[in-house]
Amino acid sequence: MEPSSSPRPGLIERLSALISREPEDREQLLRLLYSAYERNLMDADALAIIEGALAASETRVGDILIPRAQMDVIDINAPLEEIIPVVIETAHSRFPVVDGDRDNVLGILLAKDLLRVPLEKDFNPRDWLRPAVFIPESKRLNVLLREFRVSRNHIAIVVDEYSGVAGLVTIEDVLEQIVGDIEDEYDFDETLDNIRLDAAGRYRVKAQTEIDAFNAAFGTHFSDAEFDTVGGLILRHLGRVPKRNEQVDIDHMRFQVLRADSRRLYTLVVEPRPAEKAADTPPPFSDEPHST
Repeated sequence: MEPSSSPRPGLIERLSALISREPEDREQLLRLLYSAYERNLMDADALAIIEGALAASETRVGDILIPRAQMDVIDINAPLEEIIPVVIETAHSRFPVVDGDRDNVLGILLAKDLLRVPLEKDFNPRDWLRPAVFIPESKRLNVLLREFRVSRNHIAIVVDEYSGVAGLVTIEDVLEQIVGDIEDEYDFDETLDNIRLDAAGRYRVKAQTEIDAFNAAFGTHFSDAEFDTVGGLILRHLGRVPKRNEQVDIDHMRFQVLRADSRRLYTLVVEPRPAEKAADTPPPFSDEPHST
């Protein structure tokens, strides 16, 4: 009789065996996960998502919110002929509705509700407002994501310690911190989109951005003799792939890794080093308009 062969252990069983030593802190857990990746127990995307999930428990809403000045809002007193073009141009699905001042948020209007305008003679946006959810800047992303799931809300208004509106955050913003950029039909891949304002008002740069384009945007003078992209610049400087949230200073610029896995860089946050900032230096170009 031939000996029966036992089934090959699955991913969960192999991971359980790997971490049976019960890591004592987050750093030990990450080292075990990287070891699992090196042993081909998980792929790079899975490792990046786990890293993002762990980072979410340490990231505050205030770190990723869309600042108050950049919020696209609707004034309840504006006529429909002014509201509808704003909704079409910005292409958001949800809008905070204010009464004059941005600190006076009345509720949330869903863009799809405006489809009722041609059907109702006396359409009044007030009748279709959803309650707004207000959260503090200090709330952690993992807690907020759980609340989004339970309440089925997709947007929250962030308030500061003085109860003023600091900005807003969406469920997409939270998920992008875990799984990376979520592109939809309103996202673009043109060259200009490689450098743009992120949700926190800083400049987000795709690692694939060419050195020439980066130099033109930020007024830098990095050479492209040995590498063609900003990601190549970072890899050459460090000699390795940096981790998520790691900061790298090169010349007068600071690069923070926003999204990366164990093999490649995806997105960076770029700004002049704090000690090097000049008050009269204009900001680089952006495909997103500046709000005042």
